[in-house]
Amino acid sequence: MTKAEVDKVEGAEMETKAPPLRPRDAATLLLLDRQGDEFRVLMGRRHSSHVFMPGKFVFPGGRTDPSDGRIPVADGLLPEEEAKLTLRASRATPTRARAIALSAIRETYEEAGLLIGNRGAFATSRPDWQGFAENGVMPSLRGLRFVARAITPPGRVRRFDTRFLAAWRDDVAVELPQGGPTNELEELVWLPLEEARQADVPAITRTILGEVQERLADDPGLHPGGPVPFYRMLNHRFVRDLL
Repeated sequence: MTKAEVDKVEGAEMETKAPPLRPRDAATLLLLDRQGDEFRVLMGRRHSSHVFMPGKFVFPGGRTDPSDGRIPVADGLLPEEEAKLTLRASRATPTRARAIALSAIRETYEEAGLLIGNRGAFATSRPDWQGFAENGVMPSLRGLRFVARAITPPGRVRRFDTRFLAAWRDDVAVELPQGGPTNELEELVWLPLEEARQADVPAITRTILGEVQERLADDPGLHPGGPVPFYRMLNHRFVRDLL
């Protein structure tokens, strides 16, 4: 797609004509649940009062906090996944890759009340990780799979270098009945992948859902080290590479 075509598709979702901005690291999590031959994904509707993409269905996620990389974990990233996250084009060191992965887990707790990890003692002074300490969950990165990457095109008011990670519902140690502590998502639903693609989702979310759907058709177990589509703008065209 050309830049003009991307702008047209995303025009209702994102403000344009902003000064040049360097993309910020962000992470989002596709939490998957398999029922027979059908795969479902957890999605939440952004609060209608939000300025950025109000009312859209999205995956839990947000901006990466570099200090997340210092949180202790039960298990680190699998070597195959760390290698993909730290490819030269990503500018990510192992420490940065760890922070990106942990931010996806933290955001899933904050927005959906789902704590990914292993049951066991956990302590930290970080206030945004106290839910894990209070519920006896040590975060674990072992089950995460890097499934896609996308950089917001230039000219947007907000630009992110987003890594899309996937995990299974079985990786969740605790589900808080009251949900997460933030008010980011006002409705959480488990949707079949095809139904999720037809929902009111951002254009890139629909694209990533299609990518994951195709990968699951070939690799239902999401084995580590699989191909990772990478979307970005080059020479005024939106391109897709494989990492």
